[in-house]
Amino acid sequence: MCAVETQAKRFYVSGRVQGVGFRFFAVATANRLGVGGFVRNLHDGRVEVYAIASADKLDALRSALQRGPRMASVERLEEEDAEVLRNYAHAFSIEGDE
Repeated sequence: MCAVETQAKRFYVSGRVQGVGFRFFAVATANRLGVGGFVRNLHDGRVEVYAIASADKLDALRSALQRGPRMASVERLEEEDAEVLRNYAHAFSIEGDE
C-alpha cells in the first residue's frame, strides 16, 4: 500500500464570484472533501483558492469551483501547481483580501 501524495494547487476563479458567497461555498466544499488551504478575494475581481490534498480531492474541488454557488457565474477557472505550505495542510479558511 503506497502513501497518497499530497499536492498543492492555486485556482483562480473569474466571473461573478465576489459578493455571491463564493468564499463560503469554497470553505464548505473543501471541508466536506478534506482539503486544506484558503480562499480569498483578489483586487482584480477574481477569487483565489489555494488547496492542499491528494490529486483526487483536488479534482473534486476543481469541479465544484467550476460550478460555484447558486448566485455565482463562473466564466473561467485557471489552475497552477503550487508549493505545499504545510501550515495550511490541516484546515481551510477565508484569508483577508489581497
